[in-house]
Order: sequence, then C-alpha cells, then structure tokens
Amino acid sequence: MAIETGKPGVTDTVAATNEFPDIVGAKPDNPWLARFTPYIPARTEMRELTVRALIVGTLLGMVFGASSLYLVLKVGLTVSASIPVAVISITLFRLLSKFGMKNATILENNIVQTAGSAGESIAFGVGVTMPAIMILGFDLEITRVLLVSVLGGLLGILMMIPLRRALIVQQHGILKYPEGTACAEVLKVGASDESKAAASEQAKAEMAAAGASNIGAKTIFAGFGIGFIYQVFNKALYGWKGEPEKVFGAPLKAGSIGVEVNPALLGVGYIIGPRIASIMAAGGVLAYLVLIPAIKFFGEGMTVPLAPGEKLISAMEPGEIRGAYVLYIGAGAVAAGGIISLFRSLPTIWHGLKGGIQDLRGSKAESASAPRTDQDLSMKLVLGGIIVLMAAIMIFPQLNLQWNILGALLIIAFGFLFVTVSSRLTGEIGSSSNPISGMTVATLLLTTLIFLVVGWTGPTYFVTALSIGAIVCIAASNGGTTSQDLKTGFLVGATPKYQQIAILIGAGASALILGPILLSLNNASTVYVPPTTFEQIKKDVRQLDTAASSALPAYTGEAKPAGGGNYRALNVAADEAEGGLKSGDYLVDESGKVTHKVSNNFPADLRLDTAGAVKEKLLGSQANADGAEYYS
Repeated sequence: MAIETGKPGVTDTVAATNEFPDIVGAKPDNPWLARFTPYIPARTEMRELTVRALIVGTLLGMVFGASSLYLVLKVGLTVSASIPVAVISITLFRLLSKFGMKNATILENNIVQTAGSAGESIAFGVGVTMPAIMILGFDLEITRVLLVSVLGGLLGILMMIPLRRALIVQQHGILKYPEGTACAEVLKVGASDESKAAASEQAKAEMAAAGASNIGAKTIFAGFGIGFIYQVFNKALYGWKGEPEKVFGAPLKAGSIGVEVNPALLGVGYIIGPRIASIMAAGGVLAYLVLIPAIKFFGEGMTVPLAPGEKLISAMEPGEIRGAYVLYIGAGAVAAGGIISLFRSLPTIWHGLKGGIQDLRGSKAESASAPRTDQDLSMKLVLGGIIVLMAAIMIFPQLNLQWNILGALLIIAFGFLFVTVSSRLTGEIGSSSNPISGMTVATLLLTTLIFLVVGWTGPTYFVTALSIGAIVCIAASNGGTTSQDLKTGFLVGATPKYQQIAILIGAGASALILGPILLSLNNASTVYVPPTTFEQIKKDVRQLDTAASSALPAYTGEAKPAGGGNYRALNVAADEAEGGLKSGDYLVDESGKVTHKVSNNFPADLRLDTAGAVKEKLLGSQANADGAEYYS
C-alpha cells in the first residue's frame, strides 16, 4: 500500500508488519502512523535499562532539578532539561568509551534523558506553589514540601501511562511534541556505531540520504552553537535587550508589543509549525492589545482598587494589569479549553484506555507477547500505585487532607483532567511553553469555590486548598514531561515500560532533594530586620535652638532607640542637607541635639497602615516558636 507523504511525488510503502498493532480494534486512520518505523525496530534487543544509565540520569535529574528550582523562584520559568541531559549523556559515555568502557546505546541514552528530565518539571511545580504557604503565614515545613513533591510527581507519571497509546501512538504526526522530537533527533545524531548498525532500514536510508558529510549532526550542533553564542552575548554580557517592549499611549493606552528573542523559542516555533504558533501569537495580541487596554480604559476612573488587584488601575503598568486580571482570564480559558479538548478527544482517549483495560484483564504471557515498543507497565501496578498515593495523601497530617474524601476526589478529578490537558498541550506547543501556572490557578479557583459551597472557610483550609493545587500542579507538569519523554522513546524505538520505570525513579530521587534545597534557598535569601532601625550619631553635627526644636512634630513611631525617651522628628530634604546631615529622617532629643538617623527598612508601599488592622498570631508550627502577634 502506498501513502502520500505530503510532499509532491513522494510516497512511502507501508511495512507488512505493524510496529504498533492496535490491540482493541477500530484504530483511527492515521497515515503518519501507518508509515512510521522507529529508529530501532521492535524486534531488535539491545542494552536499555542499565544501572549506569539509571544512575547517570538520576544524578543529572537532581542537578537540573536544583538549578531549575532556583530559576523558577527567580524568574518564574524553566526550560526542558531533556535535550541538555541527552547531550551530556552522549558526550559522557563517548568519552568513557575511550577508556575501555562500552559506549552507550541510543536506548541507554534515552533512559538517561528520561530519568534526568523529571527533576526540572517537579522543580517548577514546587517553586510556583510552596512559597504561597509561607506567604500565608504557615511554616514551610520540609516534610510538607517533600510529600507534595513525591506524591505529585509520581501521580502525574502514573496518570499519564494509560494515555500513552491515545496521545503518543494514535496521535503521531498530529501532536508534534517539539522538545521530544528534537531530543530524538539529538539521540539519533549521537547514536553509537552499535546503534546505527541495529537501526531500521528506513533509518539507515535516511542516514544514507544525509550523505557522508553527516549533515544532520552538523546542522544540530551548528544550531546549538549559534544558540549558545547568542545567549552568552545576550544574557551573560548584556549585549542587547532580550525582551524589547513598546508601551503605547492614547488611544491604545497601556497596550504594548513585546517579543522574547530566544533561540529555543525559535526552534520550538519551527517544529510546531505556523498554525499553532499563530494561535499562541493571537493569545498575546488579545491580551496586550485588547484586554489590557480595555481594562485600563474602563477602570482608569476608579478611586479604589478593584479586587484582586491591590493598586488603582490608573497606576498599573501593563504587566501589573496582566498579573492582576488577565492571568485569571487566561486560567479560565485554559480550563475551558482543556475540558472542551478533553470531550472532543474522548473517543481517542477511551480507545487508548481500552488498551489499558485489556492489559488489566490479560495475563502476563499476553502482555509479554506484545511488541517490545508497545509494552507499558502493568495496569494493575499503575492503578495500585495511584491508590497507594491517594491513601498517603489522606494519611499524612502535613497536607491537612486527613481522611478528606472530597480533597482526594478533587485531586483525582483535577489531576486526571490537567494531566491530560498538559500532555496534549505539550504535544502542540512544547513543555517549555506549557501553561502549568494557568492550570494551577484554575485548580485553586475551582477548589476554593467548592470549599466555599460546603462551608470550608478559614485559615485551616488554606493549606488544604494549596496542597490540592500543588499536587495537581506538579502532577500536570510531570505528566507533560512524561509524555514528551515517551514521544522521544516512540521515535527512537524504546521500550515504554523501561522509560516509565526510569522516570519514576528519577522523579522520586529529585523530589527528595528539592525540599531541603527550597528551604536552603529561602534561608539564604531571608534577612530578618526590624521595620525601623536607629543609627546613633556619635559626633556633633547639628544643634537646634529651642524655638526650632519645639516647632518640630513629635516622633510617634512605635519603635524607639534603646533607652527610650521623648523625641521630635526632623526630615532633611536633599536640597536642605547641611551641617553634616545628609538627606533623611532624624530624631532630635529634648535639648535640640540630633541624636539618631532613622532607617525605615520597608518602602512605603510595603508598609501596612495599622489603622483598622488587627493583630494575629502565626499559624502552624511557627506559633510554637513565636507566640507574638503581628498586624495582618
């Protein structure tokens, strides 16, 4: 049978043996899948899930997880770790082969990148959710961070496994999975001689077509070099502005046009194609040229802040309007689009899930008889793992979900929904552009709405809602990464169950270290200072006469210098600095002597107006160590 490839005059002949047979029947017609052959055929056996690959992948996952956690706390985003890990793995094993060790096969390198990719996705989920608990006044306990990381990471992987056939196999050629596709190309270019010899006939023909010049490798590494040089000059040497922006005035007030000039995004755009790239650009146009100017226009006359914003709309910059209002519109769009996409994809997803149910009913012998490239972890193990994780979520008190059936049901419902949505969006726009934060906001909004309906209000349920949101966030993030890795494996001819084992191990190991790293980063960047400090002036700089001193207002601040006493407040403006006094605030004693310089350690917009404010004690375990009351 001949099938058009999409190129004029070019056809492919379908192999008689289907690499990915449909075990349920009625498979949707997919010409891309019908003519597809992986790099390593299903009939070929070679080293794959080895101890050295697991160790290297897990260690690299920890390193990239730690660096990604710092990155997400600093700038709010991360970049897929799969390709860097794959490049490091290829380079490392090729170097070790010069000292007598066997070079890694392409499938071993794939295991390394699979295990190494989990740390980055978990780090993103931890970084965008856990600090919220501390901001609300609860202690950032290491056990809480550890539990959320481990449970969310493993849950996302297990929920993705039954969707593999539906999203990775049946949607081949429809869902592009840009980072997964690019990573597969990197692995092919760096394949060992052993792997090239075992490659499929189609892969060998493609290598022969590339010619003796090895144009594929040259192209990939040339692109890598150009991107690296660009980032060095842009980010390290600050050679030019990486995100130029133009903010408009009337009549399009607060509208803006900006662009993030990034080689990685350029590559993603090339892979996903003009249609999806145009949809993403249209979202930016809608936000920055329609919604933000409209909010500015209609809200500029307001005299009080409009919730959830904390400033007057007239005083907001475009980015502040986006964060206060457009973000929630986007979160609702992500949730609505995800639900619509889920319903539209139900036939395909159900078809894939039926394959999993078939595995559940089948014997071990039947599962083993499936082609190597179509073998998943046992569905009994997957479902059992999900049940164990849900039991753990309901048992540990740190999550405030003890025997909370509603909380567990919300995690299952939102978790499966957003793991599916994340996996599909990863296939369309890539994991680096996956709107996980929007899914998290949508989860929190829906969760708190349900809590409000059932009467669960008050500080006790803050941690409950955040725990649900954090677990779903990490599950969705890791679900997208898992689908990306499985796509890479699909293209190179990996065994899915070995990849699933590798990413479970990599995710668990990375999750164990992210808690201590998060607390260490928090402690390293935390400076405890009183709201007001007083620097004693040890030399005679200025003496006010009685009349001038009496004309000064009395100092009424709560904080006073050691020893107490009555003081008057003196403000010296920049153009009035004289007599050894620089501009600033000072205290003057009853004799008219300037005695202390006053330093307010928090800017005015961060200081609380205590009029009408109430004092509350800290929540959680912090209250055991600090019983003082603070304004809130």
